[in-house]
Amino acid sequence: MSARMPAWLVPYGELARWDRPIGTWLLLWPCLWSIALAAPAGTPPDPLLCSLFAAGAVAMRGAGCTVNDLWDRDFDRRVERTRHRPLARGALQPVTPALRLQAIGFLGAQLSVALGVLLALPLPAVAAGLASTPLWVLYPLAKRVTDWPQAAEMPSARS
Repeated sequence: MSARMPAWLVPYGELARWDRPIGTWLLLWPCLWSIALAAPAGTPPDPLLCSLFAAGAVAMRGAGCTVNDLWDRDFDRRVERTRHRPLARGALQPVTPALRLQAIGFLGAQLSVALGVLLALPLPAVAAGLASTPLWVLYPLAKRVTDWPQAAEMPSARS
């Protein structure tokens, strides 16, 4: 990833897991499939709607990873699989107030993009997105109480 972006951006890309897109695909594919199914027979899905959902998937997946790393930075330093993440290794060190603001500012930027996407959708979609907020907020915390944090997302899968 570092060869494709400026050096100052690399820790942010790592924080949002831009180099590991599977989480984004897991968010995006059901959206694209639904958009395609909702399109009138014989017509392609709306490219603007697909683009909005793609931007939203990248932003929300990145925001989720950022929140997770902010909350788990002390744990991540002690776990082999996660000790090389930007906050755990100190590339964006949240211990100092100025650098903590970098990670929180990046989180704010991602959530702002996601909110912009949400507000570009019809009112019922905005209501559904806002109603799902507790679920995506609780997901990163669920692993602290269960080995199956995806169980926190189950209600959103049924709605």
